Amino acid sequence: MVVNGIDVKLAGLTDISEKEIASYIDLVQKKTNEKISSLELKDAGNGKIDIHYVLQPQKFERIRRITGYLVGTIDRWNNAKQSEEHDRVKHAILR
Repeated sequence: MVVNGIDVKLAGLTDISEKEIASYIDLVQKKTNEKISSLELKDAGNGKIDIHYVLQPQKFERIRRITGYLVGTIDRWNNAKQSEEHDRVKHAILR
């Protein structure tokens, strides 16, 4: 089911209206200040509902500290500075 452009799954809920689902969407988006990608509503018993949601990914700009400067991209650097960055030893992150 799609409500307000959001994929919604219902588990154990047969008598829930589209208006009520939209109110759950609004509740989560107001609480998180972010857009929802998908929403799952489950019957938790005793008249309660479990809400599980996935937020839309946020864009971000990578900021690095290079030679004491905070920079996003190095495309505006001169050739010497780009070469210096290219020749640096890159360390891998072990997981």
